Amino acid sequence: MTCRHWINDFLKRAAIFAALFVCGVASAQDVTITSQNGALSVTGRVIGFDGTYLQIESPYGPLAVDYTRVSCVGATCPDAENHVPVVRMSGAARMVEVLMPAMIDGFARFRGWRSTVTEVDPTRLRIVLSDDAGTVGEFALHGTTSDEGFADLMAFQSDMALSLREVLPTELALAEEIGLGALDSAMQSRIVGLDALIPIAAPTGVAAMSLTDLSRAFTGEAKTWAAFGGADQPINLHLGPARHGLVQRLQQVIGRPFADTVIHHETIAEMTDAVARDPGGLGVSSLGQTGIAAALTLTDACGFVAAPRLTALKAQDYPLTAPLFIYMPEWRLHPLARDFLAFLRTPAAQLIVRRSGFVDQGAVPIPLDAQGQRFVSAIAAAGPEVGLAELQRMVRVLTALTRQSVSFRFEVGSTRLDAGSRSNLILLAQRIKDGDYAGRALWLVGFSDGRGDALANRDLSSARAEAVRRDLIALLGVLPDGVTLETEAFGEALPMGCDDTEWGRQMNRRVELWVSE
Repeated sequence: MTCRHWINDFLKRAAIFAALFVCGVASAQDVTITSQNGALSVTGRVIGFDGTYLQIESPYGPLAVDYTRVSCVGATCPDAENHVPVVRMSGAARMVEVLMPAMIDGFARFRGWRSTVTEVDPTRLRIVLSDDAGTVGEFALHGTTSDEGFADLMAFQSDMALSLREVLPTELALAEEIGLGALDSAMQSRIVGLDALIPIAAPTGVAAMSLTDLSRAFTGEAKTWAAFGGADQPINLHLGPARHGLVQRLQQVIGRPFADTVIHHETIAEMTDAVARDPGGLGVSSLGQTGIAAALTLTDACGFVAAPRLTALKAQDYPLTAPLFIYMPEWRLHPLARDFLAFLRTPAAQLIVRRSGFVDQGAVPIPLDAQGQRFVSAIAAAGPEVGLAELQRMVRVLTALTRQSVSFRFEVGSTRLDAGSRSNLILLAQRIKDGDYAGRALWLVGFSDGRGDALANRDLSSARAEAVRRDLIALLGVLPDGVTLETEAFGEALPMGCDDTEWGRQMNRRVELWVSE
């Protein structure tokens, strides 16, 4: 068993730190660095070199030193004069196989370089970037699972972890402990695009399910389709590999163990084929990978309907949106890696995301006439606390504006923006700096769930809108001339889900972006 696989096993038992120490014991890959006056000498494994600073795994944790101010002895000491940077990425196979090669090729073209792809083995790609003078850098990609991506990052065998799910609390704590920093911070995490979890089934007479229905099915609580208005047919549960990022994302959504009867298939494609052939089959796939199985719409007991449409995914209005994450350590990466990360936020990169079959994060307008169902639901949900006058006020304000497919939501039980919203905030700030909203008024409009007093909820939604405004101003420094940034709040007046579930309340607690014409 390799050191990395051993670490991955220990990660599951929350004891990885001890494994890292054992795997880091002196080996043929270790180097010894000594200060110029000889007063300090440290031995450890090289874990990174950005052309200026050398990072080694030392007994004191990750250590970065100015390479020009130390001597280095060992077989893996970098050759500073002839250094060719290698950016190592490891994680979700779907990102490695589909998205990253296209993105790296786009980055190369953007810089005026060429890219050459070589398959090292079925799970590894080597992409060489070159110009007329020769090689300028390489990308080494390892297509595996989100779990393995984090394990490689924490074993210092990768510079970036590619994941179809958010970093787990145990992984966060371990990363802090071994010196990788706060992986969930805006500086160390990046969302490169969006995917979605799509419930699929064979024809059973059921066209829609709620998240509660999905949870009851996959935990074994509901055993026949009759429980959801379908035929009296047993539900046969199918999923992709247990360690696939989207399967783990589903586990996070459900929050309870899957039923023992779940059949795990080797690939998502095999799973979708099995569901389509199984009269009682139920599975969960990803965007563009539903095969010939029937995709089910998400609904809830209040009649709200959510489909994985482009604008719904961009605005996080579809509750099973699944961001594609890149995580990196807190130390300096090579300029090649930093330039690549900057490229990911350009319009050219967003086009590559779309062409690769995912959803990009570029904002698009959502016309008012495309939001009829939302306003119908608002009228239907109105009552003594949210009356006609408040709905009329909301309509007067919003009809003069256009909604953008940018929303901000918060972590459960917290005032901190969730991962997708932190990414949205950075992208919005960049678009404002680039002049995309020149001469326009931007409105951050707050909404709340319906629990508690309506006036208190309106105040709470106002406070959230103000919090997003403060964070945006902090990123911008100052607003460009001609751009104004306002806030408004309507509390529980425009619900998007039932308040009787945590997911429904989460959908309702949001701040939307609206802009003037």
